[in-house]
Amino acid sequence: MTNTLFRNCHALVPGERGEPTLARNQDIVVRGNRITAIRPTGQAPEPDLDIIEAHQQLAMPGLINTHSHVPMVLFRGLAEDVPIERWFNEFIWPLESNLSEEAVYWGMQLGLIEMIEGGVTTVADHYFFMDQAARAVQDVGTRAHLGWAVFGSRGHKALEESADFAQRWNGGADGRITTCMAPHAPYTCDDDFLRASVEHAKRLGLGIHIHAAEDMNQTRASLERRNMTPIQVLDETGVLSVPTIIAHGCGLMPEDIERLSRYRDHVGIAHAPKTYLKLAMGLTPIPALRRAGIPVGLATDGAVSNNTLDILESLRLMAMLQKHDARNPEVLPIPEALDIATRGSAAVLGMGDRLGQLAPGFLADIILVDTSGAHWQPPHNLAAGLVYSARASDVRTVMVDGRVIMRDRRLLTLDKARVLAEVARHMEHLARRVPEARIQVYKP
Repeated sequence: MTNTLFRNCHALVPGERGEPTLARNQDIVVRGNRITAIRPTGQAPEPDLDIIEAHQQLAMPGLINTHSHVPMVLFRGLAEDVPIERWFNEFIWPLESNLSEEAVYWGMQLGLIEMIEGGVTTVADHYFFMDQAARAVQDVGTRAHLGWAVFGSRGHKALEESADFAQRWNGGADGRITTCMAPHAPYTCDDDFLRASVEHAKRLGLGIHIHAAEDMNQTRASLERRNMTPIQVLDETGVLSVPTIIAHGCGLMPEDIERLSRYRDHVGIAHAPKTYLKLAMGLTPIPALRRAGIPVGLATDGAVSNNTLDILESLRLMAMLQKHDARNPEVLPIPEALDIATRGSAAVLGMGDRLGQLAPGFLADIILVDTSGAHWQPPHNLAAGLVYSARASDVRTVMVDGRVIMRDRRLLTLDKARVLAEVARHMEHLARRVPEARIQVYKP
């Protein structure tokens, strides 16, 4: 593995309390897959370092997508301008009946291309045919936290197959792949199924990635049917007793936040604001979650409800929507928004001790962002630029686990033209929509 020096960058480094702070004119030294030093530019480089001239680009931790369905890029644009019930029942779940292992492999590669080009180095993915997703991650060189999604209607045999996948791939790709159990949601998995998921997670020493309280309608339906919120269901079935990623939490009640605070050391919320706008779902109550010490991370969700896998877009929308919702421009200031995008997202994945910060000892997942574009000028405040001005196309160089996988916008581990051709080959079949063939029914 090459040892690397990023020379003369502006670096987003931890401040006195760990919050992201800008340090100008820095060199970052990477040995193996770890950051070993961050120091002012000017020191003579050691002879064994491969030098990447940053030219005062902004270096920051690789972005983390805390909840997605990456191969869903295969259906981008096929479910537009419909409410969530129709979105599931008439579009998504019928379309997903067309999936194959081969299509998922190429869809995962297409999604990884989009994320690499936008600075995402780690994704928590919750989908189907996950052996192929894992194989794509292994081939491409990114980092991923993978769970094979299962519905209760598929029975315990499907749950066992999901557990087998998790056991087979945990620690795979030289440690870049971690896994989890992935029951879909409390409204598609009964209590026995959720308890069985927890048993598998505990047996394997893993966590759970699940949708819950996605909007207030789901919470009201759960209260009417069971006199319990979805978060209470997760607590009663033991889900919250293991490390858990909860997507999306737009239907959280105040008592849910108090309940989640008891598990804040290992339970976090994945926040995907563009999906909430498109499907009119409401918003995750981020300030209240943060006050309770519950980790919140950024997410895109799938490309059918978001249309992009652009975390910088999610960052900008998150900051502005929370201000708008509170009618208070002081809510979620720039340092806090960047903290969610870096340390917060790492904490949601249970990786806060090794990802989300540019600091010695942390894994070398690093991106360089070009700030020379007109939309950054004049560069009075680079932190503000990251939140409110940056575009995915500003990301120039991407390193994962000490290995450069994109340099000056050139992908080094992927044949982009072939991936696009393979995806195009599957388009016609994937776009067939037969509602009677849907894989699940949405009825919270």
